[in-house]
Amino acid sequence: MSVFWQRLVIAVVMIGGASVAAKIVDWRISHRTLAPEVATRYRVLRRTVFAAIVFVGIVSALLVIPGVRAVAGGVLASSAVIGLVIGFASQRTIGNVVAGILIAVSQPLRLGDEVEVQGTQGVVEEIGLTYTWIRTRDNDRLVVPNEKLASDTIRNSTIRSSETLAEATVQVPTEGLRATVASLEAEGEVYVTDVSGDTATVVVRRWVPGEGAAERAASDLRIALAERLSS
Repeated sequence: MSVFWQRLVIAVVMIGGASVAAKIVDWRISHRTLAPEVATRYRVLRRTVFAAIVFVGIVSALLVIPGVRAVAGGVLASSAVIGLVIGFASQRTIGNVVAGILIAVSQPLRLGDEVEVQGTQGVVEEIGLTYTWIRTRDNDRLVVPNEKLASDTIRNSTIRSSETLAEATVQVPTEGLRATVASLEAEGEVYVTDVSGDTATVVVRRWVPGEGAAERAASDLRIALAERLSS
């Protein structure tokens, strides 16, 4: 076997070994049940470590070939110019990667959190190195660059608590209003928000556990209020 083929085989083995090592590390990191805040950090860490191992393996394998090594020497000699060109060309991508790491560390949102981004509500389904996927209530996917998430305002309904707020509004007569409010307090927190003539506007709020449960709980709450007012 010629020297060229020997070096080519070594390069292929090194790339294959790096891929296997990256998959083993990724499997070891992912093979555990974690809390949402820890799972978010681990998810981004997995992708960073996997990409770093594969990159180092490919570069190391290519440097085994003399021709590639000579080219690499020339590249390193002009690294300032190349780095400047690559920096301008990939500043958005690099910014998204850095923002993804910052999100994993500071955690303004986590996997499974119910959030509102750009006026769209949904549940955080995936946080990647460059993009974050949010599942909306219509089961669509809102894909947001991490750099935008790191710089925009995010409304997070579950970062402090896993409960969500269900709310229902009803119109009741002002006659016997105190008694009506007292009877509705069995369904949740009751607030009289407006009184106009013979009618009062009453808002009933109830905290419910679980992601995406607010709409169903609000529907059940309206039914319970209708039954209680009609009895």
